[in-house]
Amino acid sequence: MRGSSTTLDLASQEDILRTCLKEDATRLHLCDVLLRFNPRINVSFPVSISPDSTLALGHAFAAVIIMPPQDPATTLGALLRAATIDDHDEVLKAANAALKANRTDELAQHTRVVALLKLDRFSDALRAISEGGIKLEASCVLETAYALYKLGKLDEATSLLVSVGIQKRSLSHLAAQVAYRSENFDEAQSIYHRLLASDIDEEANDLRINIQAAQAQAVWKDVSASYATNPENAPDAFELCYNAACANIARGSLQLALKLLQRALALCDASDELTDEDKDAERQPILAQQALVLAKMGDVDRARDMYSSINIFAETDFDFNIVTQNNRWALEKKPRNPFLVERDAASWMSARSKAKLFKFQSDILARNASVVDLRAFKVNGVKERAKKATTKAQMPSCNPDLNAMSVIGAAAETQGLAKKDSLRSLLTLSKNRPNDTGLVLTIVQLHLERKNLGAATHALTSFFSRLEESGDEQSQRVRFCPGLVALAVALKKTQKRKTSAKAELVKAAEFWRERPTTSVVSLLEEAGIELASSPNPDEMKLGGVALTKLHNENQTSPIISAGLVAALAASSAGTVEQHVAQLPSVESLVNGIDIDSLVNSGVASTVEASSASKKRQPPAAASSERPGQKRRRIRLPKNLVEGQTPDPERWLPLRDRSTYRPKGKKGRKKAADSTQGGVVKDEETLGLVGGGGVKVEKASASSSSKKMKKGKK
Repeated sequence: MRGSSTTLDLASQEDILRTCLKEDATRLHLCDVLLRFNPRINVSFPVSISPDSTLALGHAFAAVIIMPPQDPATTLGALLRAATIDDHDEVLKAANAALKANRTDELAQHTRVVALLKLDRFSDALRAISEGGIKLEASCVLETAYALYKLGKLDEATSLLVSVGIQKRSLSHLAAQVAYRSENFDEAQSIYHRLLASDIDEEANDLRINIQAAQAQAVWKDVSASYATNPENAPDAFELCYNAACANIARGSLQLALKLLQRALALCDASDELTDEDKDAERQPILAQQALVLAKMGDVDRARDMYSSINIFAETDFDFNIVTQNNRWALEKKPRNPFLVERDAASWMSARSKAKLFKFQSDILARNASVVDLRAFKVNGVKERAKKATTKAQMPSCNPDLNAMSVIGAAAETQGLAKKDSLRSLLTLSKNRPNDTGLVLTIVQLHLERKNLGAATHALTSFFSRLEESGDEQSQRVRFCPGLVALAVALKKTQKRKTSAKAELVKAAEFWRERPTTSVVSLLEEAGIELASSPNPDEMKLGGVALTKLHNENQTSPIISAGLVAALAASSAGTVEQHVAQLPSVESLVNGIDIDSLVNSGVASTVEASSASKKRQPPAAASSERPGQKRRRIRLPKNLVEGQTPDPERWLPLRDRSTYRPKGKKGRKKAADSTQGGVVKDEETLGLVGGGGVKVEKASASSSSKKMKKGKK
């Protein structure tokens, strides 16, 4: 036996040992026998074996020991044919052993690639495929695309799938997932719909969940028509309810989203297919979305408490950890020490490289990181980032991320300044950056905070004038960007400049008439509705053109149909029949309205009627009194005798009445010297040598002549 045992290979003996270690304790005797023939194998055994049993088992398994070594490829095949293979390390080692014996073994090469993918060693898998040659690369298209997808190389994975085609179902699944992660949600939906049409019952539920997830993400990205779900007819799967809730959050239907999230949570707790551990893992994102909805609805205290109750597993789900930490920090009731906040934010934001966030999530995190740095007085770093972003980009721009970074840069430029000084500083900065959209919007906001509507409108219209003078396509697109046009219309309507606001909508509709309307659906819809109600035929026609363009590009809605009917009914009644059919019936609109109760409650007055009633009406008849003059009430004395005329001088002071008679010599002299009823004395002013003067009574001519006559005598 010893001589026969020397022909056994060491790797083969180790494989036999591993196989025996998985069996019951009696098989450990075989390992003891093998150890006697090859002392290089280092294995310890807790079971004590008697010499007799060892000898008996040695004879029993002698056939196994003296057998010639199995081929590594045969061992690998036997291992792959096993019913359950969950030890991918064992499969990888068996594949490597087979490749050592034969480097061209295709089964071993393919098995090694799959084992590396199972072990999440995606870079090693790509390296193994490239080392295998052209033939292995051609047979491992799915594995190559999957490894690229897991490594985040989405463009390379997409190019590979496009080059080979996605006729196979496995490639279609992977292509849909790559399109979803690339934020090409329309492409992902089309692939999933094609897979769903093939009628495979095993995948139908999962495909519907994926389709609804892609629809929800498309609403977040604002590239697809929004949809709503009635919670009474909500699906019975908690994943579908969760996806529908996310879509309603994106479109602003918060009450409906909250009901769907509550239903999703109840369905998750009542599920029989999930373990308690799985239920706890599925509950976390539902609770996080509920907290987000509550925060958006203004219930910040409940949202903060819900975020505090969520378990954060940093090592397992980096995406969930980062988003939850960010939202929890944003809802802080009292601002903590900014330096401690900066340290904490840096700790949980350090996992952004490992997380698989969508673009809108990563953009929000980048903005919040800059805000944290500003609060920690890291002004220079924020200035450099903002300057670098605005310098590389083409200005002006409608990119919201770039404009938000410009606003943060403006905040860094005015850090520590008062509002009055900050506005002056930004006005000076705008002379050097006249086409910076974010900077202009910041200036407009500061003017509005000071309630200076005229200055805000002037700043915006000046920016529009500069864009119109440039003449290039990029500037014109920024000039008629839906957000800027809406801001201009709102400012002008606030100042009662309705004609100017309508002219702004006319310019926007004329500009976007010959251009794609994917990103300006809301602008053309509002412009079409406003112009459809105009008495001007040209404006009504332009409104009809705008709404027709939206209808032709599959942007259909009852509002667009109603606007088309209003705009085209007068000019071409025959063309509006198809749109009238899409409008809801009058019965459906008035169903459930109690007409009698409305009539009994009275007619409500509108704002226009109440304001018109305040206008001054012409007097019905001529009157001596002025309109609105308050008539004076006649008050009579208490001791008045009926029929007696009251004293007309009863309101005059006592000394001013005609019946007043002063008492005493001094009183009568004072009354005689008064101007009322007495002689007016002539006075003159005599000048003095030192300056000034005194008033003396002027002597009359008659008195002086009498004195002269008396002196002559």
